[in-house]
Amino acid sequence: MMNGFGRRLLAALGAIFAACAAFVPQAAAARNAPALWTVSDSDTTIYLFGTIHLLPHDLKWQTPAFDHAKAKSQALVIETIVDPDHPQPYIDAIRQLGFAPGLPPITDRVPAAKRDALLRDIAKTGLTQVQFDQMKTWFAAVQLIQLQFKEIGLNPNEGPETVLREEFTTAGKPVEQLETIAEQFGYFDRLPEAAQRKLLEGALETPDEVRKEFGPMLSAWTVGDVKGISNSFNHDLSDSPEMRSQLIKRRNANWVAWIKRRMKQPGSIMVAVGAGHLAGQDSVVDQLKRDGLHVRRIQ
Repeated sequence: MMNGFGRRLLAALGAIFAACAAFVPQAAAARNAPALWTVSDSDTTIYLFGTIHLLPHDLKWQTPAFDHAKAKSQALVIETIVDPDHPQPYIDAIRQLGFAPGLPPITDRVPAAKRDALLRDIAKTGLTQVQFDQMKTWFAAVQLIQLQFKEIGLNPNEGPETVLREEFTTAGKPVEQLETIAEQFGYFDRLPEAAQRKLLEGALETPDEVRKEFGPMLSAWTVGDVKGISNSFNHDLSDSPEMRSQLIKRRNANWVAWIKRRMKQPGSIMVAVGAGHLAGQDSVVDQLKRDGLHVRRIQ
């Protein structure tokens, strides 16, 4: 498994955990655009859009086809709503799931060769080692992954979900979520400790390593290369069936069930979720097709 797996996973999965596209070639963006599908019947259309949760401010990802889908959509549905103006659900989820008593010291949860890097990065967060000792391993990894994003100059307000949420809200259209913050944290919290430690170890790389590892997946997203996104995630999950089960397959199945229920209501909506959920075998798109729904790629 590549060391950067945790970041690439969060890049296409977790709305709470922003990802990076600062180094996607602009020439590639001009050739094509991120993938967009419709799921439709006689009176219902659901637009499915796969996202990368943080993008540079100068990357143009909205196209005329996308703008048409957005205008037709009466509501937006994203993975999880994180509202900075109402942070209590986020705080409550952290308190409930992010900490536990009696954990081993954080330095004991990485290989000896990684301990200096761990202590270096903990110092950069402004938190203490004692605070990290009290964190569950997955949550400690999240803190350090967010540090990596910050170090390469990323802004959490640049992601498609944030942009779309503001646009739909301004237009007076409702914004809904597929999972609560606690539910999304819960998928990470249920990972075996060994899998959580893989996330933590992957959170200790340098900014140059981060940029190098993200490049292929983010370039694939920018040009709508669904096979490229799928290949990246299949490779990353090849030796971690627990992660695939918890973070991909289970959530995909839940969302497929939600879409099927929503198809019974007339109207048009847009569903924007991490691109990894819409690519490859057992993806939301693949399952909907297998179940006989009319799925068509329009971009």
